[in-house]
Amino acid sequence: MADRLSLVILAVRELSRATRFYTDVFGWSVAVEVPVYVEFALPDGMRLGLYQRDAFIKNTDAPAAPRLAGHTTATELYVTVDDLVATIARLAAADAPCRSPLAPRPWGDTAAYYEDPDGNVVVVARPTVAAG
Repeated sequence: MADRLSLVILAVRELSRATRFYTDVFGWSVAVEVPVYVEFALPDGMRLGLYQRDAFIKNTDAPAAPRLAGHTTATELYVTVDDLVATIARLAAADAPCRSPLAPRPWGDTAAYYEDPDGNVVVVARPTVAAG
């Protein structure tokens, strides 16, 4: 089996709030839920985990770095979606701050940049359709 990225885990301040955000915005279902951790099984076998920030030290022997006020984290989740307009409406309903509005990007996608409740950058994107 070839090496592949299969799981991304984010340290979060409020597990229930972060879980609600990803469920409400993307419709992802919880596959694993324990007191300090939630995991979503995503399409294509990928998984996203949310780990209660103060419990993060259990596996790493070091605390997760705090988020600086007025800054995003150094983490970006790039999510390709079927319906940008509907997803952006759900982000707005979740009070997700918009960091860069929907626009064609030089790499060939149309994308918008938001923040999740913990300051992680969440990009929603679709390939830009070439005029033809």
